[in-house]
Amino acid sequence: MSLALDAAAQDLLFRQAHTANTFSGEPVTDEQIQAVYDLVKYAPTAFNQSPLRIVLIRSEEARERLAPLMAEGNREKTRNAPLVAILATDNEFHEELPELFPHFPQAKDVFFTERPVRERSAALNGSLQAGYFILGIRAAGLAAGPMTGFDFAGVQKEFLDGDHTPLMIVNIGKPGEGASYPRSPRLPYEQVVTTV
Repeated sequence: MSLALDAAAQDLLFRQAHTANTFSGEPVTDEQIQAVYDLVKYAPTAFNQSPLRIVLIRSEEARERLAPLMAEGNREKTRNAPLVAILATDNEFHEELPELFPHFPQAKDVFFTERPVRERSAALNGSLQAGYFILGIRAAGLAAGPMTGFDFAGVQKEFLDGDHTPLMIVNIGKPGEGASYPRSPRLPYEQVVTTV
C-alpha cells in the first residue's frame, strides 16, 4: 500500500534526513522557526496539554553559557550551529488547561493537582512534541542535531527555572560539510511489530 505523502516529502522528512553534526553558515530566521511552530503545534498530547517550551539560543553570550554544560563531544557543534534550541517541559502546564481543553476545564484539578503526576505527563507529552519539532525542522528544509549529552541540572539552572525541565538540545541549520554519518541499520518490521 502506498502512502498519501509523496515520495519527495517522505525523503525530506524521513529517508534522506539525518542528524546533523556540522552546519553551513546560513542563518536560521525567526520566520522559519515561527513557521515550524505553526506546523508542529498540532502534535497530539493528552488533554491537549502542550507542555513543550522552547528556548532559542542565538547570541554569542548565551552560547558561551551553554557550551560548558554540553558533553565534550557536543560543545563545538553547539557553538557553531546557526541556531540552538533548548526543548523543555513546563511542569505547570495544567494552568493552561482551562484554555487548551475547554470542553473539560476541570481536568486541571481532577488529574493534575500533584507535581509528580504533572512531571511524568509533561515528560511523555513533551517528548512527543519534541519529535514533531524535529520533523518540522526537516519540513523547513533544515537539519536538526538533537542531543541529550549535557548537564541537565546545569541547563535548568542557567536557562530555565524550577518549573521547567530540559528534555533535549537541538542544533538547527543547513547541513555543512560532512554533516552526518552513514545511515545506521534499523530493525526490520517483523522484529518490531507483533499482531495479536
